[in-house]
Amino acid sequence: MTSVLSALLSRSWRALLIPIVVILGPTSAGVAAAQSGTWISNGPEGGTINALAIDPQTPSTLYAGTSGGGVFQSPDGGASWRAINTGLTKSCVGALAVDPQTTSTLYAGTYGGDVFQSTDAGSSWRAINTVPTAGNVRALAIDPQASSTLYAGTSGGGVFQSTDGATSWRAINGGLTASEVRALAIDPQASSTRYAGTSRGGVFKSTDWGANWTAINTGLTNTTVFSLAIDAHTPGTLYAGTSGGGAFVLHQ
Repeated sequence: MTSVLSALLSRSWRALLIPIVVILGPTSAGVAAAQSGTWISNGPEGGTINALAIDPQTPSTLYAGTSGGGVFQSPDGGASWRAINTGLTKSCVGALAVDPQTTSTLYAGTYGGDVFQSTDAGSSWRAINTVPTAGNVRALAIDPQASSTLYAGTSGGGVFQSTDGATSWRAINGGLTASEVRALAIDPQASSTRYAGTSRGGVFKSTDWGANWTAINTGLTNTTVFSLAIDAHTPGTLYAGTSGGGAFVLHQ
């Protein structure tokens, strides 16, 4: 009798355990799959996020420029954020850029045309210049081969260039027929080539460091361009994100 009861109990426990294994296995896998393919909000709570930047040498370090809370930093891939605004006197940040050669050096372009620099990874900031007659700074880009050369896209003055680490600026708008520039991109393999995404003017290309621009809008059905990205492996491939018109790709 004892052996029979033991056998029944043994079968009963197995019957209970088997469904648990079956249930937990797929559930765990489902959670992992959801996390790998689902957007998760982790902040920061600083208003509209106008700009994001990643430290190219430490990709887990992120920066966010907001419309009302200044600049935030995350040291852990976006899991947590903290405000880093010491010395930053403008709370509306429209653009961010990280020096690819010295990643502790950051630039923040603000509404009103002021550009701020940090040389200690955002712990402190100082105003280094106001982009002349620029309006709001909407985009910043750093020449990957000469990091003291910066470009600013503005809401009213087109594109400006600095060759001295943002200490001084000059307009470089030859052939650029749109004054509001919302996005900038520089070819990582040929830094003399750069692109500007504009409001209602489409995309412009320069092959002489921005001295002259030419519209490249064939097939672009929405000419308000908010973002640009270049394929790092195939720089002739350019992506444009537009207002209400989706994303476009250009193979050159």
